[in-house]
Amino acid sequence: MKPMDKPTTERTKKAAKEPVKEPAKEAAQIGSVEIEAFAHNIARLVEEGGKTLAAYLKPREEGKIKSGAADDVAEVVKTVGQVAEYWLSDPQRALELQTSLGRAYLDLWSGAVKRMAGEQAAPVAAPDPKDKRFADPEWSQNQFFDFLKQGYLLTVQWGERLVEDAAGIDEHTRAKAAFYVKQIANAISPSNFVLTNPELLRETLLSNAENLVRGMHMLGEDIKAGQGHLKIRQSDSSQYEVGRNLALTPGKVVFQNDLIQLIQYEATTKEVLKVPLLIVPPWINKFYILDLTPEKSFIKWCVDNGLTVFVVSWVNPDAKLAAKSFEQYMREGVLAAFDAIEAATGEKQVHAIGYCVGGTLLAIALAYLAAKNEDRARSATMFATQVDFVHSGDLKVFVDEERIKQLEAHMQEQGYLEASRMANAFNLLRSNDLIWPYVINNYLRGKKPFPFDILYWNSDATRMPAANHSFYLRNCYLDNKLSQGEMEIAGETLDLRKVKMPVYNLATREDHIAPAKSVLEGSKYFGGPVKFVLAGSGHIAGVINPPGKPKYQYWTGKEPSGSDVDHWLASAQEHPGSWWPDWLEWLKGQDAETVPARTIGSGKLKTIEDAPGSYVKVKSWT
Repeated sequence: MKPMDKPTTERTKKAAKEPVKEPAKEAAQIGSVEIEAFAHNIARLVEEGGKTLAAYLKPREEGKIKSGAADDVAEVVKTVGQVAEYWLSDPQRALELQTSLGRAYLDLWSGAVKRMAGEQAAPVAAPDPKDKRFADPEWSQNQFFDFLKQGYLLTVQWGERLVEDAAGIDEHTRAKAAFYVKQIANAISPSNFVLTNPELLRETLLSNAENLVRGMHMLGEDIKAGQGHLKIRQSDSSQYEVGRNLALTPGKVVFQNDLIQLIQYEATTKEVLKVPLLIVPPWINKFYILDLTPEKSFIKWCVDNGLTVFVVSWVNPDAKLAAKSFEQYMREGVLAAFDAIEAATGEKQVHAIGYCVGGTLLAIALAYLAAKNEDRARSATMFATQVDFVHSGDLKVFVDEERIKQLEAHMQEQGYLEASRMANAFNLLRSNDLIWPYVINNYLRGKKPFPFDILYWNSDATRMPAANHSFYLRNCYLDNKLSQGEMEIAGETLDLRKVKMPVYNLATREDHIAPAKSVLEGSKYFGGPVKFVLAGSGHIAGVINPPGKPKYQYWTGKEPSGSDVDHWLASAQEHPGSWWPDWLEWLKGQDAETVPARTIGSGKLKTIEDAPGSYVKVKSWT
């Protein structure tokens, strides 16, 4: 026997008799992880990562994209730096700051030690029950992930207090700092990383990193789709197409110019209200949010309830329309639609609806007509619309003189603001709902999002011409001139108190774009009777709440005053279901006269093409 020889055990004898496995089946395993498959997928991940990086760099190398990230980062650093300077400028404040965080971490460590010793320890920080990021049981049952979670939550709470208690900082800077701290906190959440998210870690090990390969491939596709920018897919876009399964209500385009197509919808009732209905949607989005699938379509519901419906479909502008001013949007948009409806129906007055910034534009147009002593609207309805911008919420963090100048310089170069810039701003308002869940699902889990018509529409935004957007930001968000009676347009100084027709002013309770507080405050500036109604949910779902499938409630109450929504709610009446029938009853209360249903093309306007028209189909992404 050689010195290195050992007696053969029964186990090795048995193994020696077993047939040799084929190479493809010899992958060593650790638990459920196949090392060979895992290594192969890591190589694929690196390969996909190279393609993704190339998709990001190519348009920049070709000069098609000039990075504005430096300005954004500088703004964040400058703002948060002002808060840090406040605390660090006073040694006593700095000591209190360090002590409060240190004490919180010591409490966390003490609890962790007790748990390791088998004792019970109450958490020192717990997530909001509505926070879905930490729903997996491992976040509480596993001591490592529980420690990570609580440490993150303590740090976030400390960062928020850092801003809230910075008494020496002006209100606007503090609001900006709070917003930026929130975005940073959302971005660094342990739920956003594979090694610190138990759910992602399990999935990665069980799939041998196949999920990461799929996710990196999707990331590359989304950067290509965004032409060098990341266009996060929130819905399976292959399932939808405008005119195929969205925006299906029958109608015709009866008028168009450089800025709009005007759509008239076919009547489905024998009689209709004599006064036609005009809907002015936001020019920063496409109108079909009000004409999604037939069961969700506000437009179809209006038609089926005896209204002659006209809708403005805004153009998706390019550099050729860079000089189109806010005044031209008013004249060639709202006022041109008034004239076209009169030509089509013979009616000089309309019931007018404005949605979001479309409502702001409508209010401006009505104030302009009032200044000219022209009475073109029988009633006005505002969906989530601001006419006063004192309480306009987190969007104001993007608006100050310095930021607007940067934006104007950017728009000057290409003539418009990309759709992605505004879409990203809106998504940041709810980043834990509209950004990070999709980053995790798409790029870390490697799963395509479910088809969802509202989120498909949300990603189908439009560009904004430079002159128009600059006027809007300066006169509304920055200087708040409309409600103060200081806005000038087309040679007229506007006064909303001269807008005397009845107004149905709809706010949504969880709105991050047009906060209910802001909409309520705006009610007092109109000169006629205002019915304020509060709908459940947010900026979109609160409006798109059809009677057939109602998800949310609404409230009606006393005449609006002030901006305290809770005070108004205290005496308001809650109603289950959709607010749509309440609005229709209010509308008929303004003028219930009916006429035989109108046929499209029977007036002075001839048809141009079928609804939904061609303007709405122009994509901002190619």
